[in-house]
Amino acid sequence: MVYTVTFNPAVDYIIHLKEELQDGETNRSSGEELYYGGKGINVSTVLHNLGINTVALGFIAGFTGRQIQAALCGMGISNDFIDLEDGFSRINIKLKAQKETEINTQGPKISAEAIDRLFKKLADIKDGDVLVLAGSIPASLPPDIYEKIMERLSGRDIRIIVDATGQLLVNVLKYRPFLIKPNSHELEEIFGVKMESIAQIIEYAKKLRDMGAANVLVSMAGDGAVLVTEHGDVHQIGVPEGKVVNSVGAGDSMVAGFIAGFMKRGDYLEALRTGTAAGSATAFSKGLAQKVDVERLLNQI
Repeated sequence: MVYTVTFNPAVDYIIHLKEELQDGETNRSSGEELYYGGKGINVSTVLHNLGINTVALGFIAGFTGRQIQAALCGMGISNDFIDLEDGFSRINIKLKAQKETEINTQGPKISAEAIDRLFKKLADIKDGDVLVLAGSIPASLPPDIYEKIMERLSGRDIRIIVDATGQLLVNVLKYRPFLIKPNSHELEEIFGVKMESIAQIIEYAKKLRDMGAANVLVSMAGDGAVLVTEHGDVHQIGVPEGKVVNSVGAGDSMVAGFIAGFMKRGDYLEALRTGTAAGSATAFSKGLAQKVDVERLLNQI
């Protein structure tokens, strides 16, 4: 079973404008879309699409939280969210005109009691399962919440995957996560170095492995990805041909595809191929990757 944790789920309200946004004026949309997610939920959605058993964990609140949960249930995605008493889950505004403007909101306050309830759920994860920790930490949570979770689960046979940025990612390396997935820009941020070649990206990916990560997957957008494995092997892969129409959720889809590929054969190269196909399938469509598109793109890699 694969469990994902999304601390701050959201309803993404996407508004399309034919003209550029006019500040201080009435702007009329040419179309709207609603998506339900957060990085962990995106991973669970793509895993479900690929036929992998998954449970989405995290916190929801208010009418938006209930709608997020209802949407996942409608898609057949198992979830076990903690329903907070106060506030409501986020509504993030994405304005798409000649330029894209985003307004990401804060979300509800998460109490110490709610955190304890999450810890109890995580304690029930069985050896052999996979846990995905993805995304930023809300202001109401302690900044070391990822570390606290991994410390509690240390010594267990649980593969923990962390998709986070900056110091949040660096701080968990001492707990030897099974996989981390920075992109090339995040790699630059961590080390304060401009990545100017694939060789340099591989060099610093190896540094992250030396710092504790078992496997390091670095996504490079249109340049593909690099995987440095726990065995010291280095795999580099390109991307299939296609038109990018949506980058939101592509990284989460890559994580989901990597998990699906690894669970299928226990092979890192197969995991990298499936992860690349899933990330590309999302980038080439308006929504998250579907199985038929992932399989089609796999044949091109």
